This record gives sequence, structure tokens and C-alpha cells, in this order.
Amino acid sequence: MLQPLLSLTLGLEAILVVRTLVLIALVPPLVRMLPGAKAPTGPQPAQQIRRPEGHDIALSLGSSWIFALGGAVVIQADAMGLTRLIHDPGARWWLAPLQFVGVLLLQDTIFYGLHRLLHHRLCYRWLHQGHHHSRHPTGWTAFAFDGGEALLQAGFLVGVVFLIPLQGATLLALLLTMSAWAVVNHLDPALQGLAPRSERLGRWLIGPTHHGLHHLRPGRNFGLYFTFWDRICGTAEPSSS
Repeated sequence: MLQPLLSLTLGLEAILVVRTLVLIALVPPLVRMLPGAKAPTGPQPAQQIRRPEGHDIALSLGSSWIFALGGAVVIQADAMGLTRLIHDPGARWWLAPLQFVGVLLLQDTIFYGLHRLLHHRLCYRWLHQGHHHSRHPTGWTAFAFDGGEALLQAGFLVGVVFLIPLQGATLLALLLTMSAWAVVNHLDPALQGLAPRSERLGRWLIGPTHHGLHHLRPGRNFGLYFTFWDRICGTAEPSSS
């Protein structure tokens, strides 16, 4: 049983590394195509070009092993009939968007509370400081987690498939959305041509401006996808609205 688990983990690790490289390459130009964005009109000064720090790359590669192991556990458990994944091609198609939105809302709610806890002085140094090593994040920062935080993040995804009925396509769509949104949130709005007020849905959806301010002012803007928990709990940074 350990040999298949190890093989799956190695394979998923390779997939996750490729995923990270592809998203970091593709997301910025796609973001610049959004309404309201302006592509840079000339070469950017060298001091303005954000390069990933080796610390973020190392943490990202390290935490991907934890996510790969979580994925391997899910695959093996599903093969044993232990998950609630739905493989019936005749399953009601209209459930897929409800499952998709429901899991995003659930993750956003759990993440908000967990994120605030991770910033508590007793947790921050051991579980979350690595992610905040860079005050000006890059795409690599999106996946740069300390080991403990990576376990918590992966634990949510593993728990979902054991507790919530999900179609396989919905799970794949969720994983892609979560990964791409993480990279988007760690872009530099200015370098992507996105002024804070040009993020059209920025009042309700979290983007580079909202989350970038969290890296500059770690006591504000704790949300993951949606801004309503920050608004309800009074942790929204006014300048991110």
C-alpha cells in the first residue's frame, strides 16, 4: 500500500510543479486582458520588475509535496470506495455549479477564521511567517506555505471529498480555480496595469489589490475569495474598496 502511495505522490508532485510554472506564465497576460487593465506601454525599469525570492520558491516546492501526498491519499481512498466523489455519468448536471459555489463559500469561511488565527502571535511564527516573508509577493508566493499551514490547507481539500458529494469534474474545476485565483491574488496590480479602482468586481471579489494590501498590512484583509467576511468583521482595509 505504501509503494502505490509513494508513486502517486511523486507523480502528483511533478504535476503540481508544472501547474505552478504554467499558471505563473499564463495568468499575468490573461489578467492584463481584463476590462479596465492597461498593458505596460514600454519597458519597465529593472527596479520595478518583481522577481521571486528563493525563499518563496523553496517553500512552494516544499509545500507541494504535502498537497501531493493529500492528493495521493484521496485517489487511493476513492479507489477503495471511501470518498463521496460521484463518478456516475448520469448524475444531475445542475448540481455541479451548486457544489462548486458551495465549496468556495465554505472554504472562504473556514479560511477567514483560520487566517486570523494564523496571525495570532502564538501561531504566526510557526505556521504563517514563511508566507509573509515577501511583503511584495509574486506568483510563487501564492503556494509558499510553512509545513504546518500546508497541512491545514491540504487537510481542507482532503476533508471535502470525504464529507461532501462532489462530481469529479467539479473537483477538478475547484482545484484549477483555487490555484489560478491564488496566483491572481499575489500579482502586483500596478505592474499588471490594474489600478485599485479598475478591479471591476473588487467590491465583492478579492483580487491583487485587496490581498496585496494584506501583505503590506498583515492585520487587515484576511479573506480568500470574497470580501464580505472582512466587511462583516471589520477587518477590511478601507483603501482596498
